[in-house]
Amino acid sequence: MGIISRIKQFCFVTLRIKKYKFLSDCKRVSGKPNLYFPLLLKGNGKVQFGKNFQNGVVESSCYYSNYNYILSMDHESEVIIGDNVVFSNGVSIYAKSKVTIEDKVMIGINCFIIDSDGHDLSAQERMTGIPKTAEITIKKNVAIYYNSTILKGVTIGENSVIGSGSIVTKDIPANVFAAGNPAKVIRNL
Repeated sequence: MGIISRIKQFCFVTLRIKKYKFLSDCKRVSGKPNLYFPLLLKGNGKVQFGKNFQNGVVESSCYYSNYNYILSMDHESEVIIGDNVVFSNGVSIYAKSKVTIEDKVMIGINCFIIDSDGHDLSAQERMTGIPKTAEITIKKNVAIYYNSTILKGVTIGENSVIGSGSIVTKDIPANVFAAGNPAKVIRNL
């Protein structure tokens, strides 16, 4: 890549990062993320970044067209991110209760993590009801590959790998490769 292309890329990405920082309204943020990609922080809850959190990957798809999104909805909601965590591009986290991501976790392109149903499942309560929530914990040294979804109440054990396109609906033990819809253990690591 030539010098002109690098300057254009730097200017474009820097403006996008600043734009999403300006649009962010979450006030209870601690830690300093390394921003290589736009990050939008919304809600009244708490977002805590550990040391050396990397937001975005330059040599990855969606780099010019997407952003990462963290919603810590209510005052009691929490998103806790450990040390040396890497988010690729297009990662979304919705926390109504609590999402904990421990140290050295890698989360791939277009992954979605949500600790609630979003809306009540019954037709009568769907627009006004309170959705069910359950905390999510992603233990140390986990890798979640692209286009995966982690649903409420799940714990993913240390050193495990979640295959691309998986929907994780139940706990995954430590030291396994799991994949599928719903995700299940494929083999031990």
